[in-house]
Amino acid sequence: MKIAICDDELKITQQIAGMVRKCLPDCEVTCYRCGEDLLNTQKTFDLIFLDIQMDGLNGIQTAKKIRSMDETVLIVFITGIKEYVFDAFDVTAFHYLLKPVQIEKLQEILRKAERKLTREKHCKKKQLLIKTRDKSLTVDTDDILFLENALRKIIIHTKTGTVAVYGTMSAFEQQVGTGFYRSHRGYLVNLAHVAEYDAETIYMDNGEIAYLTRKSYPDFVKQYMRFLRDGDARHV
Repeated sequence: MKIAICDDELKITQQIAGMVRKCLPDCEVTCYRCGEDLLNTQKTFDLIFLDIQMDGLNGIQTAKKIRSMDETVLIVFITGIKEYVFDAFDVTAFHYLLKPVQIEKLQEILRKAERKLTREKHCKKKQLLIKTRDKSLTVDTDDILFLENALRKIIIHTKTGTVAVYGTMSAFEQQVGTGFYRSHRGYLVNLAHVAEYDAETIYMDNGEIAYLTRKSYPDFVKQYMRFLRDGDARHV
C-alpha cells in the first residue's frame, strides 16, 4: 500500500509515519509538510492522511483539489477538533483520526483500508442487461444515478440520459446490489452520486432529485454515513 502523510507539524508527521510502518512494515510511506507539496507531487497513493488545520491550503481545500484529480484515493483527515469531522463528508473522506493519535485507532483504519482496497481490486464492474422494446443494452451500475418508478415502467437515470424499461423496482434492487438505497417506494438511489439531502429530498450530483420518505430519513443518514466510511450500504 502506498501511503502519504501530510501535516505541518513535523512531530505529528513522524509519529504517524512510525505507527504506520509498525502496523504495515511493507507499505511505502511519503511525508509532506503542506498541502501544496502534496498536490505538486507526481506520485500516486492508495491512502492519504491529511491534517485539516494547516497553514496555506488547509486539509479540506487540499482534499477538494485531490478529489478533482483522483476520485478513488482514500482520504483520512487528522484533526484535534472533533467538530471539523463533519466537513470531511464534502470530499467523501474515508475516515478521520483525532489528535493525539492512538495506535489502536490507526490500526483499525488501516485494516479497513486494506479490506476496501482488496475488495475494489478484485471487484469487477457490475453491469445490468436491460431490454427495451427495440433493443438490448448494458449499463454500468456505477453510471446509474437513480431509478424511478413511473406507472408500469422503471426510468433509469444515468450520467448520459434516461432509459425506460418494463420491470419492478424490487427486481432492480436485487440486481444492483449494495451501494444503492431504496429511499422511497418509487426511488432507488446510487449513494455514490448523492450530493446533498434533506428530510424529504435527495439531490444527485448532476442536479436531478429523488424523493425520500420522512420515515426512511434516519436510516438513510445511517446507511449513507456507512457508505462514505466503508463503501457499502445495506437497507435494513
